[in-house]
Amino acid sequence: MSVTAGGKVVRVESEIASGMNGARSKARRLLADPAVTAVVVERKDRLGRMNVELVEAALSASGRRLVVLDDGEAEDDLVRDMAEVPASFCARLYGRRSAKNRARKALEAAGHD
Repeated sequence: MSVTAGGKVVRVESEIASGMNGARSKARRLLADPAVTAVVVERKDRLGRMNVELVEAALSASGRRLVVLDDGEAEDDLVRDMAEVPASFCARLYGRRSAKNRARKALEAAGHD
């Protein structure tokens, strides 16, 4: 956001992380900061893969806003939703497998003591 748009850039955050993962420290810190009155993203999917509308509603409820620079959807909403469903299932499946493996290793380690 530039000064000509009526605002001033206070800080810029850049983070490399999965849009499916909520453990994004910079994004969480930015969204939790009440001094941040506007969050500017290139595209909605840069903030999160799903439910960005909920983040937008939460910001709005606290008098803040989400500004999307490229609001043009390359795909129809239905097509995008259909692509997000398998991605969500894969993330859940691989997350469960990873948790199961960690639990098994912890139990094995505890049994060897």
